[in-house]
Amino acid sequence: MTEPIPERDDRAGDEAASPAMDPAMTTERGQGEMAPEQVRNGQADPSAPTADIDELWREYVRSPHRALRDRLVLHYAPLVKYVAGRVGTGLPTHIDTGDLIGSGVFGLVDAIEKFDPDRGWKFETYAMQRIRGAILDDLRSQDWVPRVVRSRAREVERALERLGARLHRTPTDVELADELGYTVGELRDLYGQLRLTSVVALEELIGAGRESGSMVDTLPDDDAIDPVSVLVDRDNRRQLADAIAQLAERDRIVVSLYYFESLTLSEIGKVLGVTESRVSQLHTRAVLRLRAKLTEQASV
Repeated sequence: MTEPIPERDDRAGDEAASPAMDPAMTTERGQGEMAPEQVRNGQADPSAPTADIDELWREYVRSPHRALRDRLVLHYAPLVKYVAGRVGTGLPTHIDTGDLIGSGVFGLVDAIEKFDPDRGWKFETYAMQRIRGAILDDLRSQDWVPRVVRSRAREVERALERLGARLHRTPTDVELADELGYTVGELRDLYGQLRLTSVVALEELIGAGRESGSMVDTLPDDDAIDPVSVLVDRDNRRQLADAIAQLAERDRIVVSLYYFESLTLSEIGKVLGVTESRVSQLHTRAVLRLRAKLTEQASV
């Protein structure tokens, strides 16, 4: 099932990944200085001296050239990878982290261009909000399910969790509808809408329990020769030939002329000098004997 796209909250930002905005923190460390925990989390390049980053910011504020902006992007690039990793947790496997990072870079560039150091905010905290927002916006633009359907799906999931904890069992549709404030008919209509969110990648179904391989490996080639079929056909022909060889001479002639020469029973009768009814009897006897011999061989 496809995972819901996380909701963007510009007021809270990435609370789990960054501290709250505190001008005092900026005053204590300076604009470009990294906190020890940020260095451990890979949120910015710790190799650049603080004084150099401060000077780079001052130069960019005075003259916002692209070259200066690109140097700031390179310095804060680890922020993008960090936020993309956090956002990517729990997303479907077909979403590539590299795509999230690409979207996050646009958010970083936007943050650098719009950041005002004079307001006393810490850039890393501000940038992480913009990066996260850019990634989520790009994910939503690729989502074929309307946001209102995603929101209702989350409501249903939360209601199921509440009822399950309260009742200690799976709730019925009536109980779930009462919890959501819907009628049973409205709830079932909602189930129909939520089918849009229940999409499973065929690759995941095929690859379940396998160490490797893809769906392409399971697709048949209609033009390819099946070696098993060739061996089975060859063995069947050999057994049939052996069975025919054990028939009486007249029976062999009837089988050969009827099946291999495509003669009619009347024509075979003229070849053998017997009536058509007699040829029919010989044919029936030959088929019964062949069937018995083939059954016997199959049971060996």
